[in-house]
Amino acid sequence: MSFLDRSHTIAGPGFNRWMVPPAALCIHLCIGQAYAFSVFNLPMTKLIGITASAPGDWTIPELGWIFSIAIFVLGTSAAIFGRFVEEGGPRKAMFTAALCWAIGFLISAIGVYVHNIWVIYFGYGLVGGCGLGIGYISPVSTLIKWFPDRPGMATGMAIMGFGGAAFIAAPLSVWLMSQFSTPTHVGVAETFLVLGAAYFIFMMVGAFIVRIPAPGWKPAGYTPPVQAAKLITQNDVYVYDALKTPQFWCIWIVLCINVTAGIGVLGQASTMAQDMFPGKVTAVAAAGFVGLMSLFNMGGRFFWASTSDYIGRKNTYFVFMVLGFLMYCTIPYTGSIGTVAGFVLAFLVIISMYGGGFATVPAYLKDMFGTRYVGAIHGLLITAWSMAGIFGPVLVNYIRQYNIDHGVPKTQAYNTTMYIMASLFIIGFIANALIKAVHHRFHMRPDHEALQGQVAVDAAGEPAGA
Repeated sequence: MSFLDRSHTIAGPGFNRWMVPPAALCIHLCIGQAYAFSVFNLPMTKLIGITASAPGDWTIPELGWIFSIAIFVLGTSAAIFGRFVEEGGPRKAMFTAALCWAIGFLISAIGVYVHNIWVIYFGYGLVGGCGLGIGYISPVSTLIKWFPDRPGMATGMAIMGFGGAAFIAAPLSVWLMSQFSTPTHVGVAETFLVLGAAYFIFMMVGAFIVRIPAPGWKPAGYTPPVQAAKLITQNDVYVYDALKTPQFWCIWIVLCINVTAGIGVLGQASTMAQDMFPGKVTAVAAAGFVGLMSLFNMGGRFFWASTSDYIGRKNTYFVFMVLGFLMYCTIPYTGSIGTVAGFVLAFLVIISMYGGGFATVPAYLKDMFGTRYVGAIHGLLITAWSMAGIFGPVLVNYIRQYNIDHGVPKTQAYNTTMYIMASLFIIGFIANALIKAVHHRFHMRPDHEALQGQVAVDAAGEPAGA
């Protein structure tokens, strides 16, 4: 298996760096299927009853934990294996991710067959979640190194596939279930098996294409700026020293809030659209809505990340916080007047910024902490996604169920959640406003030895971390 080693992925002379984005897309278009998992929710509530839920069938809140566990494990595995990805290289990481992702589907198919939701929690949630985490960060630092002239655009290319995968996965999953279903069988288990096999093959294509630049490589004609911008450093911060900076935790809060506000509705987009607009939105139309959201999720990642190269990462997140607040305050009104178009438009804007937040944050980290350990630091920051993967779906699912149990119509069951989401953006705005350049005491020495975050004040007498 030596072909997986980092040393075997160093690009030779003449390698075209534009071959790397397709390799990243091969990974992210597969693991991004997680965003389309909501199309399985309603069918999996009818595994016993077939046409309607029967005693013993799973409920929506129970099934919602599959997505939440997967996202939580995504973040924790990205944090744990961040250094493995940096030191082992992208090909080894992509191969590992492909194995975990495919095996996760296999185990989940068994869980559906024996009707044991804990097996699915383990398969898709834990094993598949490890594939999500390792696969998600595997191409990010590689692309930043290939595109030092446009880091925002590079991370946008790396992560846009994750947001757009549901556009393929949602209708494909619905079609596969229809092909495997019978009057006595829903067809979910077989769909899991087919998806797992197909995704493994596709991800291996990306693993074989990817390369890392040779030491000292720079794009033709590229000259690093002599004077860095105020919030763009030319120094590196050691991966664990980054945890000791207030900047890391401010960005963590901003990302967590941006993700919490979007991930809950992404996980239940199909069900929410049908609940809020009964009779107007069918199951097929809801699946189409999920696919449309994935397009804006994908497009937003490239658009907002590329825009951040011009207006700055901090200003980009200010836009997210303000627009997010306005859109979430608008959604309950669109539901009350039955305007499907207004509901869809508001969520498309939100989802574009949700995806844009993911694509912009690696470049934000690169600006703050340098390029050397940006992949591992990104892995640590993704723990914000883990927490949001719990907060978002729980807010949507359990507040919805509480409202319905207390007599609130399904069309209004999400209103409280929308206002809570809107209020979170105020906190995110404040956290983003507090971000400034990292204090020089956290910078690595020229000999590449980390300062390890000493507590002493600097020579000018400023307090550490000021």
